[in-house]
Amino acid sequence: MTILENRPHTALLVIDAQRDVVGEAHDREAVVTRIGRLVERARAQRVPVVWVQHSDEQLPRGSDGWALVPELGRDEAEPLVEKNYGDAFEATSLETVLAGLGVGRLVVAGAQTDACVRSTLHGALVRGYDTTLVRDAHTTEDRTAYGAPTPEQVIAHTNLYWSYQSAPGRTAGTVATADVDFTA
Repeated sequence: MTILENRPHTALLVIDAQRDVVGEAHDREAVVTRIGRLVERARAQRVPVVWVQHSDEQLPRGSDGWALVPELGRDEAEPLVEKNYGDAFEATSLETVLAGLGVGRLVVAGAQTDACVRSTLHGALVRGYDTTLVRDAHTTEDRTAYGAPTPEQVIAHTNLYWSYQSAPGRTAGTVATADVDFTA
């Protein structure tokens, strides 16, 4: 249904599953395990897995904290997009990578829910992608000390409002890890 022409394929987009990004994240172990299941299922179905990796002053490229979490074991043949902004499309090669793969639909998982995940979801939808958030495979840190809601509330709110997103010729929504259908 995407408005992108000749883009019949789906990709799993794993956002910022990095040591320092998820190190103190809510429900870290369970979320990383679910992302791992998605990666395995995508690989088994020959669905592209595209990894996104953030760097900035607090998360310098090449540092231990910048590294992807070892539990997920990125295959070197899988695309890796490095970014410096919340939206993984901004000033990156993501659009070129997805176009080369014929991808018009994204299944999204990763961190941080209230920053890079949310920015990328919106960035994808406005650029023409059908965009599905895996509702139990994204997480964030506790930022209540700064006035933010609890991580549980941030995740629940994001799942709620993304369930009702749409745009002309595009779909959005949420799905549980167990119910992800890469062929839909």
